[in-house]
This record gives sequence, structure tokens and C-alpha cells, in this order.
Amino acid sequence: AHEYFHNWSGNRVTCRDWFQLSLKEGFTVFRDSQFSADAGSPVVKRIQDVNLLRTLQFAEDAGPMAHPVQPASYMEISNFYTLTVYEKGNEVVRMIHTLLGPELFRKGTDLYFERHDGQAVTIEDFATCMAEVSGRDFTQFMNWYRQAGTPEVEVQGDYDQAAKTFTLTFRQSCGPTPEGKTKAPYLIPVKMGLVAGEGDLPLFTEGVDGATETVLEVTDREQRIVFRDVPEAPVPSLFRGFSAPVKWRYPYSRDDLLFLMARDSDGFNRWEACNQLALSSLREMIDARVNNDVVELDNRLIDAFRTVLSDDSLDGAMVAQLLTLPSEAYLSETMDVIAVQAIHDVRQSARVTLAEALKDPLIRCYEANRSDEPYRPEPEQIARRSLKNAALAYLSLLDDRDLQETLYRQAVDSDNMTDTHAALVSLANSPVSSAAHRVPEALADFYGKWRHEPLAVNLWFQVQAAAMVPDGLERVQALLEHEAFDIRNPNKVRSVIGAFCSVNAINFHREDGEGYRFLADRIIELDRLNPQVASRQIVPLTRWRKYPESQANAMVGELRRILQQPGLSPDVYEVASKSIADLGRP
Repeated sequence: AHEYFHNWSGNRVTCRDWFQLSLKEGFTVFRDSQFSADAGSPVVKRIQDVNLLRTLQFAEDAGPMAHPVQPASYMEISNFYTLTVYEKGNEVVRMIHTLLGPELFRKGTDLYFERHDGQAVTIEDFATCMAEVSGRDFTQFMNWYRQAGTPEVEVQGDYDQAAKTFTLTFRQSCGPTPEGKTKAPYLIPVKMGLVAGEGDLPLFTEGVDGATETVLEVTDREQRIVFRDVPEAPVPSLFRGFSAPVKWRYPYSRDDLLFLMARDSDGFNRWEACNQLALSSLREMIDARVNNDVVELDNRLIDAFRTVLSDDSLDGAMVAQLLTLPSEAYLSETMDVIAVQAIHDVRQSARVTLAEALKDPLIRCYEANRSDEPYRPEPEQIARRSLKNAALAYLSLLDDRDLQETLYRQAVDSDNMTDTHAALVSLANSPVSSAAHRVPEALADFYGKWRHEPLAVNLWFQVQAAAMVPDGLERVQALLEHEAFDIRNPNKVRSVIGAFCSVNAINFHREDGEGYRFLADRIIELDRLNPQVASRQIVPLTRWRKYPESQANAMVGELRRILQQPGLSPDVYEVASKSIADLGRP
């Protein structure tokens, strides 16, 4: 879909210069994501996109290569084919869609293609078309294109029982990034509702007269919005559909989050409430572990998962998302100093606790979603497979011979790659000793069947490189010697080296620093073969500021070693040098 949509946004209307790169890439990502949402589950697609943004793009915004969606300068343009240009660029277009509404947005895009067909244009030309059809002033909105970083929004709510008013106070800020220390306020669209016992309340405030959902426009560093005629204390449902790419916080209690899970009319925000409930419990456990204490998983989360598993009215693909705990990468993004071991141990412990507590409903869920029907890539079947494999991922953690046999049989007997791959991932990551013995058999079976299909072999490499069981570095070093691996092939590099260093945190960040040395050695080797691939693989080392001192020093040491190589490419030099620019000469 993405390449097809480039026929219009990229080919018929293209970019005047490289500074306009997001004009074609961000806009086209928006168009392909809309297509994918319409073809499947819009809520699930949105959840997937937001998870990518929060775990990877937000990290890019916080790193040494942070840059605006419309960069003002560059050393190597190949280093700007980034998540910021693509995914954040998509989010900026999405905000325009949210502010204008679908009809005016369509008029704006029609005008854009009609006016500029066959031309090379700018982001400002695109914004001008949107301004003309809507009558809006886009001056402040353009800060989204011209300022780097992820805005943060603190929200407070206050209910006045006597006056029957509810006041929301928004405070926005954005930290310094390489292109600028001081940021002008953004125009932040906040799609929201107020939820009470019977559901969404009618909203009465300036410009809103009884609708149950509205889009607030937060434009000042601090802004208050008062809702009138609010009969009871509500729980605000904020940033519905993730209406702006920001880090936002509201002081919800865990009971508030359970309330929104049950009553919010917005599907994305029901998931968000579940996600934040899990995040709250996991962060409490991680913080305790770091301080040599122990906190158990909140029973309310277990009960919430049990309720979700028993609700047959929910879309299966949505349930699969609700049952998935925040990833280690997302948990890392919530910490000032990343405690790799604590994050891994706590998340794994929580998954085992959930699997043990919910074993019977998980088994029922798995069995109910198995099917002998011929494989079809249709929404109903996709939802069943998603839910079945989410249940299997939990069951794979249990030391139960029958469940482990079910896991193995799905890995080797399935008639579709989705089920095969899901079972292989669960098998390769299972902590159960009986599962570990079956992993080589399942991997050999897969490779024997698919060795002549390069994309399938890439998956096979990725499963092993990303497996978070012990001895990960040694497995990856062995994979580099495999007959199917070729370091000159970028997809093979991403499947082995990229998967290990970017996904497998517990093995990459081993205490002896050998994971960092391994990556630096590969960067030096790759730089002589393909500097563009090398510059993308170096990213895990550039995030050294987020780690404890010993790990940070080891990463900096490897960056310095890379910079000392003779004949280093401009691609790698730019990323490595910017990563330690404030530390003096390498």
C-alpha cells in the first residue's frame, strides 16, 4: 500500500528538496495506515502504530540524532530516512486530519493534488492547501514540523461539587534537542470525553454544547478549560485515539483505569487504560527490585485480564492487544536510568504469574480460537489467530508437558506462517527446560522447509537473535557463520545483528560489555561494505546516557573506537560523533 500510494504522494507531486522528505514519506505513511485500518481493525492498527512510536520514535527524539520532521540541515541525507520523518511525519498529518475533520481534510488533499500535479513542492505548500479549505491559521501548528523532541503534557482535573464544574489544566513543555534548547508552544489537539457511571457525559464548554466528545486545542504553556453542568465527578478520557504524539500524564488511580477499561466508549483508550494499569504495576515492581525489595503483581490486573478473557463480545484482535504487557522497550522509555535486568526479570515474572493464575481460561481461549479452516488473510481469521497466539505465549511459560507438546506441534505442523512463527517465538523464549530441548528440532524443521525462501530465512534468523534466553551473544556469533548469512545482505544484517542489538536487551547489555564490543566490531566491518546500513545499526550505542555509569562508559568506549577507524564513512562518523559531541574529541 505504501509504495502504491507513492504514485500520488511522492511521484505525481514530489519534493522540491531533501528538507521536504516527510512531505512524501510521512504523508504516505498516513495514507497506508488509513488503508490498513480500513482493511482490518482500526483500533488494533492504531495500537500497533502507537507502540512503534512510543518505543522507537520517542527514543529517537530523545537521542543525539533528534531532528525536526522538516530538518533545517544535514550532513548525510541517508541518515534522515528516520522514524521521525516517517512515523512522526505521519502523526503530524494525522493531527491535521483530526483538527479539520475527514471532509475538510479530503478537500485539502484534493486541492493539493490538483494544484501541484507534476510539481516539486514544499511542506508549506501542503499546509497552505489545508489552510485555504479550512480557513485556519497554521502558523503555530508548523512548530510540529520545525521543532525536534517529544512534547510532554501534564494534566490535572478538579471537580467542584457545588458549582457542578470540572476543570482540566494542561501544562506543556518540550526539552532541549540538538537543534534548539528553547521550544515554542505547540498546538496540541486533545480528543477527549468525560466518563461517568452511565458512560460519556454531554460536554458544555466554550464552543461545545452537549456533544459527548470534542477536540480541545491546547496552545499555551498552561491552559485551563472549564466544563459546566457536570452532574458527578467524572474520569476524563484524554487523547482519544492518541490524538497527538506526546508524552502525557494524568494522576489516574488504578481504580480509575479499571473504570475506563469498563466504560470508555473509545476503543483505543480502553486499551490505553489497560496498558497504563499494567505499566503502573510493573513500574512499582521494577522500582522495588532496583531497591532490593519485592512487590507482587497487582491482583486487579489479573482480575482485569480474567474479565477480558471471558468477554465474548470483544473483538479477538483487540483482546490480544489487551492481554499483551508493555514491552521491555516501552518500560525502558519510562525510566530515567534503564535497569535492564530488573525490567526483564519483573516482566517475565509478571507473565508467569498471569499464566499460572489464568491457566484454565487461557487454555479455553486457545482451544476456542483454533480452526481447521483453510488459511485466509481475512479480519475474522486474523483476529482468531492473534488471540490464540497471545494465549499460547502465556501458556508456553508453564511447565506442563501437554502444553509444551501443543506448542511444539503448532511450530512444526501449522499450515500458515503466522501460526508457525508465533509458536516458534514462544518456544525459543520459553524458560521451561522441556521446551528448550525441542527448540533445535523446531528450528531445523523450519529451516528444512523454508531454506529456499529468503524472507522466511530472515524470520528464522530473527527468532534466534531476539530470543531472550541465556547465551544470546554466543547464538548470534554462531549465526554469523551460518551458510545462509551474508553480511553484504542488508536484510540478513537486520535480522541477526539488528534484532539482537535492538530487541534483545537482556543479552546485548550483558555486564561484561561484550555485546557492545560485538556491535562495534560489526559496525567497523559493515562501514567498509555499506555505510548506510552501518549507520543505522549503530543506534543502540548512541543511547548510552540512559544507562548506569558502567554500561554508559563501555558504550562510549566503543563509540570512540569506531571513530578512531581510518577511512570512516561520513554516514557513521555523523552518528557516532554527534553521540559523544559534548564529551570532547574522541
